[in-house]
Amino acid sequence: MKKSDLAIAIGIMIAATMLGSAQTQTPQVLPKQQCSLAVVSHLVASGTPVCDSAVVQNMARSGRAFEQNQLGIASILAIGPDYSQKEALAWFEKAAQRGYAPAQVNLAVMYINGWGTPVNSGAALNWLHAAADQGFARAYFNLGILYLEGKGVRQDNSAAFQWFQKGALGGDGSAQTNLGYMYDGGLGCAKNLGTAVAWYRKAAEAGNPLAENNLGDMYLHGEGVTQNDAAAFSWFQKAAAQGHTGARIKLGYLYSEGRGTPKDREAAYSSITAATMAGDPRGNDLLHSLEKSLRPEQIKRACQRASSLSQAEPQLSAGTFAQ
Repeated sequence: MKKSDLAIAIGIMIAATMLGSAQTQTPQVLPKQQCSLAVVSHLVASGTPVCDSAVVQNMARSGRAFEQNQLGIASILAIGPDYSQKEALAWFEKAAQRGYAPAQVNLAVMYINGWGTPVNSGAALNWLHAAADQGFARAYFNLGILYLEGKGVRQDNSAAFQWFQKGALGGDGSAQTNLGYMYDGGLGCAKNLGTAVAWYRKAAEAGNPLAENNLGDMYLHGEGVTQNDAAAFSWFQKAAAQGHTGARIKLGYLYSEGRGTPKDREAAYSSITAATMAGDPRGNDLLHSLEKSLRPEQIKRACQRASSLSQAEPQLSAGTFAQ
């Protein structure tokens, strides 16, 4: 298993929303402040009021870019029977044309992935640069990914490093994680494990699951930081709680060996099985080994626990969305 992971998903930007239930508004009287859709409000938290869909739709139709972006988000996630990728593209384009940076990033993502439109790397680059020109950190992250993977541009680790650095300094957690990864591997920069740890930690402390996993790796291997099984276990546990499958497998390994935590092979089996259920088979060898040391009732409990973990996970990966 690869020691540290890279955030490679081109991220949709969810504009600030808040936790809570919809607040009924009168459609004819449009609020002056921004309004988020209740159906996407559970994804991120902020002080933006939640309004019902009729209010948000009216605000979007009146040319309000924030609400247009909200409808685009709901559409690309297919939250409701009337939403579609083409509708998402249309709403993102309306908001992007008004200069709204999150929508410009979202529109670029649509073009990069061919969602609701043919793939168009040139259009994607134009929109990402438009958002980057506004100092929007998520645009920097996505530009870094394009240069790292050579999508629509010549592959260039140095350029990727520079874009990730701009995004990291701008506070984007995925960019911070990838900047740590670049320092970790010496990609586009001089290798510096201490600096890698610092960037992983910054993003991890803000709750980025990929950074939590990578920081756990650094503690597990004693790279850039003093080796510490307990710290590794703690960071893997945080990442696993957010559904990171690699962290779940490593957590299973630590449980099975009693490193950083009391030995608990049933918990190990449960953690690795949850990763397998999510489509990550990398822990299967350890899983088969654990089966030999567990009683049938222990395996049954572990599988039930793994199933409940999978069902409790959000349908959308936290790593896919920026805040």
